[in-house]
Amino acid sequence: MTEYLFEPPKQPSLAVEGEVARYPVGRIFCVGRNYAAHAAEMGNEVDREAPFYFTKSPHAVLESGGVLPYPPGSQDVHHEMECVVALGASVFKVDEAEAAGAVFGYGCGLDMTRRDLQQAAKDKRRPWDLGKDGEGMAVLGPLTRAEVVGPIGGQAIRLEVNGETRQEARLSDMIHGISAIIANLSLYYHLQPGDLIMTGTPAGVGPVAVGDHLVGEIEGLAPVRVAIGAAE
Repeated sequence: MTEYLFEPPKQPSLAVEGEVARYPVGRIFCVGRNYAAHAAEMGNEVDREAPFYFTKSPHAVLESGGVLPYPPGSQDVHHEMECVVALGASVFKVDEAEAAGAVFGYGCGLDMTRRDLQQAAKDKRRPWDLGKDGEGMAVLGPLTRAEVVGPIGGQAIRLEVNGETRQEARLSDMIHGISAIIANLSLYYHLQPGDLIMTGTPAGVGPVAVGDHLVGEIEGLAPVRVAIGAAE
C-alpha cells in the first residue's frame, strides 16, 4: 500500500446519464476561438488552419447544480457555453476517422473566464492561465454516451442567464469539428480515457454577477446549471 505525506486530492468525476458508474476526469483541453462570431466579438481574426488550445486543471471541475463562488482576483468574470467531448479510448497521431471512434460521450459545459486577467495577460503577451484556470471554473454537466447522442451536426447550443438568452448557435457553426480537433490534438499528446475537450464557445459571452443563475443546453444532452455565489 502506497503511503503519502498528505491525503491526495479527490479524483474529480462526472455522472453519466442512465448509469451508476461515473466518468473519472483527467486532463481538460480547451479550444480557443472555434466560432467565427465569437472570435469577431473579441476582436480576433479567425484561424481556419488549425485549432489552438489552452488547459484547465482537474481542480477546475465543478459539477452541474453547484454554486460557483465569484472567482477571486477578478472584477469581470464571463460565461462561455461549450460542448464538452469525453474520450473513452487512447489515441496518438490518428486521422479523423480513428479520432471519431475515441469519443465516449458528450456533455454541456461552462468555461468560466476571468476576462480582465485574460486581457491583461494578452496585453503583455503572457499565458492566459490566471484568466482561464481557477477552482470551479469548468462547470460540467452529466455526460451522455456518443451512441445515444448520434452524429454531431446542427444541434442547437444556448445559454440563459436568469431566464434571458445570452448565447445561441448550432454546433455546426464550429470552425474545427470534433473529429478534426481530436486528430490535431493527438499530434501533441497521447490522449486517453478521462481526457475532456471543451470545444469553444459561440458569440454572446458576457459578465456574470453574484446571484445569477445560468442554464446551458445542447439538444440531446443533459443541461448544465450553476449559481454564482458571493466571493470567498
